[in-house]
Amino acid sequence: MSDNGDYKLITSSNARSPFAEAFRTIRTNINFAGLDKPYKTILVTSAGPDEGKTTTISNLGIVMAQSNKKVLIIGLDLRRPNLHKVFNIEDKVGVTNALIENIDPKDIAQETEIPGLYVLPSGPIPPNPSELVATQRMHALLERANKNFDVVLVDSPPLMLSDALLLANQVDGVILVVSKGTTRKDHAKEAKEKLERVGARVIGVVLNRVDMEGGDYYYYYYYSHGNEGKRRRHKPGKIASF
Repeated sequence: MSDNGDYKLITSSNARSPFAEAFRTIRTNINFAGLDKPYKTILVTSAGPDEGKTTTISNLGIVMAQSNKKVLIIGLDLRRPNLHKVFNIEDKVGVTNALIENIDPKDIAQETEIPGLYVLPSGPIPPNPSELVATQRMHALLERANKNFDVVLVDSPPLMLSDALLLANQVDGVILVVSKGTTRKDHAKEAKEKLERVGARVIGVVLNRVDMEGGDYYYYYYYSHGNEGKRRRHKPGKIASF
């Protein structure tokens, strides 16, 4: 699945599938990683385009809402918005309206078919996304969302654009999505280093496009804390660190 391909909210349509179970594992790992300081605002990004971050954040939002949380997904990929397509909602009013008109996100967030899950799409595409992201109103928007929802998930642009880095240190944590067979290892490592340079709190990396039915049930990841380059095998969907 890619951000411009066939959107499938498998965590909702097939809750017993290995794919859905992988996202529940991610949810559990986020909860464990935030025992001392819970992650309430989480940005989901990728090293490059078409690596599945919007599909990832959408399914993560569903499993979090299924655990009796009030969840808001914010569409902050203001250059190539796709979040509204995933949930089949209108994109005429959204983030850009909230910023320009100083509207509280809870007042224009749209309910989804998933109880407890709300979506604030991008709204009209602005001519200056980076300038909007860097404003005090963006910071205020995230603060307001944080007050009114249990979890706020931010769908950001890929890290090849400055928008994602401008947002990364405004949230509690960042998840990096990489795609098996697409994302180059050096690009993924460079993406992590970019996040660290701006002071982002990197939760981990999610590997996308793992073939669970074809026996491709394990993947490699890197540890970062004193174990650079050490490889471990884990089930797909588990959050890991470089």
